[in-house]
Amino acid sequence: MEINENAQVDPSQIDDVRSRSGGGRIVGLGGIPIPTSKGGLIVTAIAVVLALAGGGFGVSQFTGGGDSGNNLSTDCAAGSSGHHDTDCTNALYVESIQEFWGKEMPAVFNKPYQTAKTEFFSGQTQTGCGAADSGVGPFYCPVDNEVYIDLTFYDELVDKFGAKGEFAQPYVLAHEYGHHIQDLIGTEAAVTRAEQRDPQDQNKYSVMLELQADCYAGVWANHAADTKDTHGTPIFTSITKQDISDAIDAAGAVGDDAIQQKMGGGVDESQFTHGSSAQREHWFSTGYDSGDPKSCDTFGGSL
Repeated sequence: MEINENAQVDPSQIDDVRSRSGGGRIVGLGGIPIPTSKGGLIVTAIAVVLALAGGGFGVSQFTGGGDSGNNLSTDCAAGSSGHHDTDCTNALYVESIQEFWGKEMPAVFNKPYQTAKTEFFSGQTQTGCGAADSGVGPFYCPVDNEVYIDLTFYDELVDKFGAKGEFAQPYVLAHEYGHHIQDLIGTEAAVTRAEQRDPQDQNKYSVMLELQADCYAGVWANHAADTKDTHGTPIFTSITKQDISDAIDAAGAVGDDAIQQKMGGGVDESQFTHGSSAQREHWFSTGYDSGDPKSCDTFGGSL
């Protein structure tokens, strides 16, 4: 995967609060999703599965954090030495994902796309869904329509999950923006209603929701090479088969069964909330191979 040296970061799509993250109550998830003011649940991404598998962990057992003085407007300027820093590449990934859905969502779902910012935070932060820390992993909050990530999570993705390869990072973000799409088209609300009707099946619905977000990530990956920055410059100069393989490997590395095994326990399918490694790989591949969001029906009519 090669980022175009001439692609320009749009800082308006990023809230970088790392220099002021902290304060307030840190939510100890312990495997329990954060309640929202809408009566729903936070749609978490990956690391909350670790909490489910391991019985609950604090921020110190996930990511370290640390302040950042990075100014995306200047440090990520096209052609600058910092253009390939994690901050800058992630800002470009967000730009690519949103540029794609900005065109795809009206064409496929006949609904306008609404831009959602991504917040880079360090250690802990306040969200529309409540206070959260790095231990929850990257997540999307449907209350304030924002994606949250402590960028040090990527170190955990490599060191603890073995998900190597640069394309694992945009896969994570594309998965979270998949939840944003679900929120905009009403899938997230439908799942919340289904969980309220059938509380004994909450995990089943959660798995289907997460697998669909994986599939939407694959759809974006299919079209990523065609995405452009706000000035019309291609964001990527190349995306290889190895990049897609890395994304599939990342999806498999964070399967519920793989994480339960990494935590030293047996595989308990009743505790799955995101899907098995094989399921996550399958649905990302389904989205990528088809390039069509309509192929991402993980619910099979159950909603």
